[in-house]
Amino acid sequence: MWDEKIIRAIQSRDESAISQVMEKYTRLLWKIASSVLQNGSERDIEECIADVFIYLWQHPEKFDPHRGRLKTWLSVITRSRAQDRCRQLTRQTSLPLDEALLSVLPSPQIPVEQKEACSQLNTALDQLKEPEREILFRRYYYNQKPREIALALDLSTKQVENHLYQSKQKLRRELKELEV
Repeated sequence: MWDEKIIRAIQSRDESAISQVMEKYTRLLWKIASSVLQNGSERDIEECIADVFIYLWQHPEKFDPHRGRLKTWLSVITRSRAQDRCRQLTRQTSLPLDEALLSVLPSPQIPVEQKEACSQLNTALDQLKEPEREILFRRYYYNQKPREIALALDLSTKQVENHLYQSKQKLRRELKELEV
């Protein structure tokens, strides 16, 4: 009953209604956003929550009280916005794959044995196809967790873990063949 009243009040542009909603749900939405944006800043979380309340203010008609509670609806929107922000942050912090490859090339200061090992590793990496190659770089070069990689590449965490496992197996086989 409260949900329907508050939505009608927001639809009639009653600012005290949106204030009540903000006061009632900010702490819950903060917990949801911060659990998704674990590597995000406080500002990222604040922006995410602000986006949710702005969305409610601009589109109160999208909430259907017959399908669920306002609390649940706001929670789902918050989670979705936080995941979008997480993807955006992941894209901003990642380097293009070509730059990552250049960084693992041997430099003149590296001893001959390590240059040869780097060369063998690069040859083995060249044998990998996408997305295995990018997943490996994201995991071991950028130190991203499988969940972050999954968000960035629009895959499930299980798919990322499977690709990592299979890629490591392929690299082991390739490196063994190169040693012979």
